[in-house]
Amino acid sequence: MYQSKKMPIRPFRSSDADDLARIFFAAIHEIAKHYYSEEQVNAWAPVMPTAERFVQRGADGRLLLVAVNDSGGPLAYGDLEADGRMDHLFCRPDAAGTGVTSVLYDHIEAAGADRGLTRLFVEASEPARRFFLKKGFEVVERRDSELSGIPIPNFAMEKQIDR
Repeated sequence: MYQSKKMPIRPFRSSDADDLARIFFAAIHEIAKHYYSEEQVNAWAPVMPTAERFVQRGADGRLLLVAVNDSGGPLAYGDLEADGRMDHLFCRPDAAGTGVTSVLYDHIEAAGADRGLTRLFVEASEPARRFFLKKGFEVVERRDSELSGIPIPNFAMEKQIDR
């Protein structure tokens, strides 16, 4: 398990792309599997995404921040779109529960406030719902999304933030 008192947060670099793809895939297959069926997990992340997907994500105008370990390797990442939507917030399974994601989220929220946003919103998975509730989000509604024809419940959540 990862443990450190240092949790630097920095902007995404294209050299992070492979690591972020692995974090995304591992988080779904090792963390979300405790909340979703194997069929749902495989519909959500049937294969590891390409690094190019993350390079594009990092260049499309959204804020993409990375929490890194003492050696500079990515532990978690999250994004914030211009309208206040957080699409991704994932951490390495061995870093789950260490506070890395919480520190990363706090940086994202502060960046949103600095950008003049007054509301953040997410479509959260079950494990993410629990995290976002602790961060002051409220559930707007439960949704049953479909990926590859497989129903996967998630939660529309939002939080008003101070500027």
